[in-house]
Amino acid sequence: MNQIVPPVIAPPIVWTPKRDVATPAWPVPALGVALLRGLQCRCPACGRTDMFRGYLRVIDACSDCGAPLGSARADDAPPYFTIFAVGHIVVPLMFLVERAYQPSMWVHAALWLPLTTALSLAFLRPIKGATVGLMLKLGLMKSDDEMPQDPRNA
Repeated sequence: MNQIVPPVIAPPIVWTPKRDVATPAWPVPALGVALLRGLQCRCPACGRTDMFRGYLRVIDACSDCGAPLGSARADDAPPYFTIFAVGHIVVPLMFLVERAYQPSMWVHAALWLPLTTALSLAFLRPIKGATVGLMLKLGLMKSDDEMPQDPRNA
């Protein structure tokens, strides 16, 4: 009377990568070259144009080679790498000064707060450029449906 129905087991879904990835229309340099050009705040693909329109605003596309620099998702990586680099410079210096001179807290504040701010502002733009270069090399770009639409053009 009571029949036990066996569960239906679906076949496993196997992911297969796309093998027919089209080569981009812009030049794709080696990883080291893309990172170095990004650190110099130049287009990572061609190295001939400026990557930034302002302090941190990346241009939409390179005017020379057409690389879509504005579609690279840098997001929170550049600030994280900047904090990492500045921390590895400031913290050992702070410990060395404390160990050697034992200054009061106001001297520490007068030394390390401006130095940390200046280094962070100096490092953030080149690190963002290198991050965009890395993403361009790895093909980690926003797709067309992820790009924000400008309400002025609608």
